[in-house]
Amino acid sequence: MPDVRDFRRACYAVARRTGGEIVGFHLATGVAPNFHQGLIAYPDRTVAVVCTRDSAILAVAEPRAVDRHTESGPLTFVDRPELSAVLAELPGFRVLTRSELDAQFDAAAWPDVLAEDVRYWRPTCLGEALFNYWD
Repeated sequence: MPDVRDFRRACYAVARRTGGEIVGFHLATGVAPNFHQGLIAYPDRTVAVVCTRDSAILAVAEPRAVDRHTESGPLTFVDRPELSAVLAELPGFRVLTRSELDAQFDAAAWPDVLAEDVRYWRPTCLGEALFNYWD
């Protein structure tokens, strides 16, 4: 499991290698959300590199407010192959693509997602089960 410093270093490395600029971090410090975000600005858009707090799973998504009182729905994952390729080279992390995250959630394939959370929250896709605002 990476610590916050590993995640921040990964975001800076990706931004540097892909011509982006780090414009902020939203780090999960409370119960929800269960993921950190590193915001990287490019001339055409800003994206979020998200990392689950309890594992080394990364993805690229539309930036979101982390304040659970303003937004708490599922993330919108995006394809940025140039970012994903760099993220995949970083040791200690696993990068998931939009198609993997948008696929139907299979609880048997992800035993670390608590069964009681699955029963209560009923995630419809893998991304919702891994990156969420559940309390």
